[in-house]
Amino acid sequence: MIHPCADYWRARRHSPYFVVLPMWAAMWLLVGAFTWPWRHVAVYKTPLTWIPAVLLFIVGILLYRATGRHFSGAQLGGRPELERAREQRLITLGIHGRIRHPVYLAHFCEMLGWTVGTGLAVCYGLAVFALITGAAMVRLEERELRARFGDDYREYQSRVPAFLPTFRRPV
Repeated sequence: MIHPCADYWRARRHSPYFVVLPMWAAMWLLVGAFTWPWRHVAVYKTPLTWIPAVLLFIVGILLYRATGRHFSGAQLGGRPELERAREQRLITLGIHGRIRHPVYLAHFCEMLGWTVGTGLAVCYGLAVFALITGAAMVRLEERELRARFGDDYREYQSRVPAFLPTFRRPV
């Protein structure tokens, strides 16, 4: 809803959050209503799956924390994409020197944690859906970031991976 329409949202007189947040909530309600009948269908049931699930939760939380060290609250909330007057700076420090999209990876780790831990079929379906839609969102976001930051972003793309962090020393 945001990245493919960034210019549209920036041109609006009032905050786009009055439209985007209710649309986001409606989307979650629709997904919840659609998946409700399958909420108890389990692929497996064993408490041992919570061990890797907890590890995924920890990785997700650590990624969120690392992102917050160099991102402002406005950046985490997507405000620079929506409002022209907001700060426009490319962050390549910290976790962003190792991975371009740590928040997406953190979201996926959290979702995968719930999926592995619960063993629910609906969680597996939603994880696959999140992976597909997340990949599409990243493509749209990268197009918008290349337009916003130009050659600086292209150079950043060439040296920092999108999803799987590099563990070599950032340049």
